[in-house]
Amino acid sequence: MKILVIRFSSIGDIVLTSPVLRCLHQQIGAEVHFLTKPSFASINKASPYVSKVWTTDQQDLIPSLKKERFDHIVDLHHNLRSLKIKLGLSRPATSFHKANLEKWLMVNFKINRLPNTHIVDRYMNTVRRLGAENDGKGLDFFISPKDEEKGQIFIEQFAIPKSYLALVLGAQHATKVPLLEQYQQFIHTYNGHIVLIGGPNEVQIANQILLHDNISNSVGKLTIGSSAYLVKHAEWVLTPDTGMMHIAAAFDRNIVSIWGNTTKELGMYPYIPNHTENQSIIIENQNVKCRPCSKIGYPQCPKGHFDCMKSHDFKVIANRLNQGKIDING
Repeated sequence: MKILVIRFSSIGDIVLTSPVLRCLHQQIGAEVHFLTKPSFASINKASPYVSKVWTTDQQDLIPSLKKERFDHIVDLHHNLRSLKIKLGLSRPATSFHKANLEKWLMVNFKINRLPNTHIVDRYMNTVRRLGAENDGKGLDFFISPKDEEKGQIFIEQFAIPKSYLALVLGAQHATKVPLLEQYQQFIHTYNGHIVLIGGPNEVQIANQILLHDNISNSVGKLTIGSSAYLVKHAEWVLTPDTGMMHIAAAFDRNIVSIWGNTTKELGMYPYIPNHTENQSIIIENQNVKCRPCSKIGYPQCPKGHFDCMKSHDFKVIANRLNQGKIDING
């Protein structure tokens, strides 16, 4: 079979589709193509399970895709844009059920009718009738040799020790992101070496952090793949609910994820099947009754207080990591 998988964005959502790509290729021998936005094309370029990555900005996209004569389309984005692709290709298709009504009830009325299932398992349900089953091997993220080399050069250039913590700055939406002073609290309390991780949008906050000898700043200097290399080799990853959190899960890292307006009930927490105790720690304030205020996030807290994030004590988190006592109640 030749199968086109559609997921336009974003980093974390695309990483969460990786078991689908692997299982389609390995279990039913499919030739898998992947369609996404140009800014996310690199995520699956190095995947051995993807024969070709297509991007939405390609000229004559529909006619070019038609020439591939796909046997099936797997739509894991399921919006109007992906509908246009499916209608244009006129091929058999299966679409992911996004549970939009259930999300709306949860966000607006805090009525939880969401399936108690991780989104990875829901993605896999989409391709079950094609003969693919979840193999329980978790997520994949493949780094190109070029990006690996750049990541290793960064480690050597800044003499980063073997044991370090990757501190992920920023997320696509501000209500997922800790405050600058919280990052500062953590940095000045944590005893080990810290590598700051982030893209161009996080350069400003990285520049405001008071750097000292045990901090290396990679923010805005590396590609997604090279940043992933630094995450791959970290002992711990401290991160908001963002794409790098899922990349860390793909590498089976020790993760402390800090949650603001989103909640794990939405089904996109770190996916590490058979993880060891305290390998993935979710820190959230379940007493903030307005959570979740959105299924993704906002530029600022709609209530104005931002208690979901402000209530986290980053000194406590750092001290617990210093003592090796971080746990699910930390």
